[in-house]
Amino acid sequence: MSYTLVFTESYNRRAKKWLKKHPELQGQYLKALQLLESNPFHPSLRLHALQGRLQGLHSVSINLSYRITLEMLVSDREIVLVSIGSHDAVYR
Repeated sequence: MSYTLVFTESYNRRAKKWLKKHPELQGQYLKALQLLESNPFHPSLRLHALQGRLQGLHSVSINLSYRITLEMLVSDREIVLVSIGSHDAVYR
């Protein structure tokens, strides 16, 4: 059973800017989104809950340097994408 990815307007702006800056990572980014939609618990995504001021959000890895933060609504099987960027950028 798959999940529905919800692309907010603010996420789309961040993703567009990030992809313009890192066009070489488009394939990895798309693969991460496909995995997230079909199985957010896939080991290669390294899904984990965030703590502190980002408590309530989760993060998945695009690669070792870049992350996507998200909100998972398990009961509705929706994943709301929140931010994208380097480790430091998304965890500020």
